[in-house]
Amino acid sequence: MLHLQGKTSFKFNNTTHKSLFIPYTKQFGYNYSLLSSLCNPKNMVLDSKGYTKLIQKSANSGSPVLGKLAHTHMIKSSFKPCLYLLNNLLNMYCKTRELGHARKVFDRMPERNIITFNSLISGYSQMGFREQSMKLFLEARDSNLKLDKFTYAGALGFCGEKCDLGLGKLLHALVLVNGLVKEVFVVNVLINMYCKCGEVDQAMSLFDRTDEKDKETWNSLISGLVRVAAVEETLSMLAKMHREGMKLTTYVLGSVLKACCINLKKENGMVIHCYVAKLGMEFDLVVGTALLDMYAKNGSLKESIKLFSLMPVKNVVAYNAMISGFLHTDDITCSEAFKLFMDMQRQGLKLSPTTFSAVLKACCIGKALEYGKQIHALICKNNFQSDEFIGSALIELYALMGSPEDGMRCFASTSKRDIASWTSMIDCHVQNEELVSAFDMFRQLCLSCLRPEEYTISLMMSACADFAALSSGEQVQGYAIKSGIDAFTSVKTSSISMYAKSGNMALASQIFSEVERPDIATYSAMISCLAQHGFASDALNLFETMKTCGFRPNQQAFLAVLIACCHGGLVTEGLNYFQAMWNEYRISPNEKHFTCIVDLLGRTGRLSDAESLILSSGFQNHPVMWKALLSSCRVYKNSVLGRRVAERLMELEPEGSGSYVLLHNIYNESGVNSCGEEVRELMRDRGVKKEPALSCIVIGKQAHWFTVSDSSHSSSHMIYAMLQQQLDTMNSVDHETLVDVCSVT
Repeated sequence: MLHLQGKTSFKFNNTTHKSLFIPYTKQFGYNYSLLSSLCNPKNMVLDSKGYTKLIQKSANSGSPVLGKLAHTHMIKSSFKPCLYLLNNLLNMYCKTRELGHARKVFDRMPERNIITFNSLISGYSQMGFREQSMKLFLEARDSNLKLDKFTYAGALGFCGEKCDLGLGKLLHALVLVNGLVKEVFVVNVLINMYCKCGEVDQAMSLFDRTDEKDKETWNSLISGLVRVAAVEETLSMLAKMHREGMKLTTYVLGSVLKACCINLKKENGMVIHCYVAKLGMEFDLVVGTALLDMYAKNGSLKESIKLFSLMPVKNVVAYNAMISGFLHTDDITCSEAFKLFMDMQRQGLKLSPTTFSAVLKACCIGKALEYGKQIHALICKNNFQSDEFIGSALIELYALMGSPEDGMRCFASTSKRDIASWTSMIDCHVQNEELVSAFDMFRQLCLSCLRPEEYTISLMMSACADFAALSSGEQVQGYAIKSGIDAFTSVKTSSISMYAKSGNMALASQIFSEVERPDIATYSAMISCLAQHGFASDALNLFETMKTCGFRPNQQAFLAVLIACCHGGLVTEGLNYFQAMWNEYRISPNEKHFTCIVDLLGRTGRLSDAESLILSSGFQNHPVMWKALLSSCRVYKNSVLGRRVAERLMELEPEGSGSYVLLHNIYNESGVNSCGEEVRELMRDRGVKKEPALSCIVIGKQAHWFTVSDSSHSSSHMIYAMLQQQLDTMNSVDHETLVDVCSVT
């Protein structure tokens, strides 16, 4: 085998000589003896021209082996390379992604010119090491070298990636001073930089002032407009490009179709599709993939499937887009995504991290947890377990499985932890009711070099709301205010829910009034808060106000208003809203909407209507609706229907104790005690035990859990002593004083 010894020397054994060199003899026309003699400098002497030719061939092939052999031969033969040869050697290492060797060559060069700097700056930029490229740019300026367009391109790329508009404008000024602004290459890089910094107007102004434009200029502006979701400007620019007779490339069409995915306007995408078909590019691999992705994200899965089936050639990107397409529809078809995944394996396609991320998402949506474990094994086999996107998907999978320990292992194995990985791990702890662990992760995130995003803050505040940990939620809100994240609408929405669930409706209403641009989620949260606190009429009025403001209600908004109708006993209004979902807004109700209507009918005694609705809903296998009906049966002491509903619940959840307990209470409250005892006996026979209710209080960094008559806490004697003291105080208050206090309240 080929071994690297010392700096850059190679050592071969006889059995591998031929297998290594034969591909190079065929590709470059060199004979075997010439190449093999590179291993022994005593047998061969080369000049600068010979070394340069070998190194350039290696750079063009993308393999560093031949170049390394030439480099080794130079070292062993004590050859003194000139600047031109060293620049070629540096360029070869950069093109073959051997940046470590490239840096060593650069550091040991006795002299450097601007080409030297440009080669390494380009190498760092292409590999994503923008900060190193910027340092080299500054070093080149300090060396008093005349910077050219390639030098500035690397520095402007850094500004675009870091969204450093101030530095970008400074470099733009230097470009103007040095007379490079007329260079099309520099203009393209400047447009790209301004778009990445969100300055679309600056990019378009620069584009309009440029007399000479090439296809890359148009591509840079269009891709930049797509990146900042400037959809209308993107479509307008495409039309302008067509009017000026510019040839539309697959890259441009793919970018424009991506814009149609952003604003979810299928009509625009269909117009582009017609134009693409006219050009005969419908089944181009890049354009075809963008088309099926556009249709899938716009809810037209049938068109995506048809396009996919007609594509003559399908690569891994097309398969990935189709798998993701199945997950973008309301009627999730995870089994079809799994079939495509298996088809990829049968065809021998090389699976990418995107493939595994999409399939893991399908496992989470379809609750195919065991299949997800098999995918995890395949990920380890392909050595993708350190990928940050796959790591986030695996954490989500194990969160659903109730195994945060396995999720933590996946998090620990992720080499590059981005904000999504941290947020997924925090969410994993929240889903498994480990609030303290979630807060520990959040603190570690705040102490790391990463900054929590608005979704992370919203997640933490929602968790504090669910666990009634108001003081912790206030700390998170304080961090959000200090870091400026509280200005995001999503964070404001979470604050509304947190304070409302903690009983502070006044503060929740105040935050809602302070939201400058409330969205549909903000309105839905406020409507839910009003509903849960008994302000049904106010909730309905806010729903109508939301519609007046131009917001089209979605599933979440309708759920909030139906909850308000349930809590307020507004049967007629609730049924009207339920009918309007489909008749007026064409929104299919899910099991939660049906549960609200079942609860609404049950509260008013229409138990038979509620049962008929469940049976005709298509969600009759969802226990939550039967539980709502069973609760209503208890209220109206309907033991006949209650038994039938309870038996159905026992089939769906044989180990759930709630249905047994409710049926037992129905019999006892109806005076049929013998049947109640039968239910108790049935629970004992089946080994069903009622889970004790838990209460939680968080003090400092520790959560304390309590059950009824619990004495396991280390301070239980002090707790019961304080409880007894409070009871004695209450008993010492006479009846008249208590009446006076209640009347004042």
